Amino acid sequence: MQVTETLTEGLKRQYKIAVPAADVEDQVTAKLAELAKKVSVPGFRPGKVPMNLVRQRYLGSVMGEVLEATVQSSSAKAMEERGLRPAFQPKVNVDSFELEKGVEFTIDLEVLPEITIADFASLEIERPTAPVADEDVEKGLEKLRSESRATKKVEEDRAAQAGDTIVIDFVGKDGGEPFQGGSGTDFHLTLGSGMFIPGFEDQLIGAKVGEEKVLNVTFPADYHAENLKGKPVTFDVTVKELREPEQVELTDDFAKAFGLDSLDALKTAIRGQIEREYAAAGRLKAKRILLDKLDETHSFDVPPTLEDAEFNGIWTQFEQAKAAGEKDPLLEGKSDDEVREEYKRIANRRVRLGLLLAEIGRVSNVQVEDQEIRAAIFNIARQYPGQERQVLEFFTNNQDAITQIRGPIFEDKVVDHILSTAKVTDKTVTPEELLKADAE
Repeated sequence: MQVTETLTEGLKRQYKIAVPAADVEDQVTAKLAELAKKVSVPGFRPGKVPMNLVRQRYLGSVMGEVLEATVQSSSAKAMEERGLRPAFQPKVNVDSFELEKGVEFTIDLEVLPEITIADFASLEIERPTAPVADEDVEKGLEKLRSESRATKKVEEDRAAQAGDTIVIDFVGKDGGEPFQGGSGTDFHLTLGSGMFIPGFEDQLIGAKVGEEKVLNVTFPADYHAENLKGKPVTFDVTVKELREPEQVELTDDFAKAFGLDSLDALKTAIRGQIEREYAAAGRLKAKRILLDKLDETHSFDVPPTLEDAEFNGIWTQFEQAKAAGEKDPLLEGKSDDEVREEYKRIANRRVRLGLLLAEIGRVSNVQVEDQEIRAAIFNIARQYPGQERQVLEFFTNNQDAITQIRGPIFEDKVVDHILSTAKVTDKTVTPEELLKADAE
């Protein structure tokens, strides 16, 4: 095999590879020999067909397999010998392929950059923390009481209002035809809970028992089911019963409904939940600080194709938001050209940090376990009450979706690995400062 480098430009590489006819002939002969053991030809016993006859009949059919195998093995060998790590699958162009002359083909690729990882022990990170006040616990308790209220049937003839629970039958339709997972019977829906997709509950405020309504709604663009993302549909809804909340007393009996012995134990559990929420918020801010420092301390070229793909994704979202009338205050007063340059900078940062975290994870042998992926899928399924089975089936049958889940888990584990080595100090802030969202 002869390999000639024809292009070296930044991270771009191009190689012309020539595989001699003798190597191709060896592969063809091997393929035909395997085939001869299995083919059946009239007048010959299985496995006894003469090779010249096998070659005459099946040469054409094995040539494609040989070409594919030759290109794959030769490309892999050429990259391995040169220590190249491609950023994505190389592009292959077959220049010529003849049994008597061999194979000549060209591969174009972009390689991953050489990354020198900084000493994490020198990184100083301030992690914000906030104390949990008693009033926060009381607010949490009151919210739990509000969400846990028992309901009683409304006897008077009145319209449904926010906070009421209505019992409904519903059938979702796409183009007039029911779609899978879009139906329910005797479903208890609290208006204002946000349990269903946007617009569904709002259209039921004012409905009365016995009323039949047709709701027009649009599924979110990020909905988990591919066939419903961003799609306008209708729901035929029948209102069967109207219920209103009953006042619940905060007693030990109330706590027992949650598997706890006393109201004090319930308050302790609520405090622990708030502490976990604050810890998660503090970790997220520490992660953002860490990523800023990694961005400052690591500079290297990124594969142009990866950067272009990231930018195109960002720009598509920007144009969709712009068409929908949504405005980003951070971009106020900037021209499209200025916005484009800003998004190019963001795209470069995202790709560079992604490659850096991937390299740190590779060097540190960070692994994502199957049980971690399963736990993440179950957490997502719980966000869609009544549709858990459909969500689980979606992930079971969609490897790309599982890959999208694996990525954030891997990233978080790498970040935790870095933070375990860096100099992390806690800084006390107010809960409002801790929970305030950061602009990207």
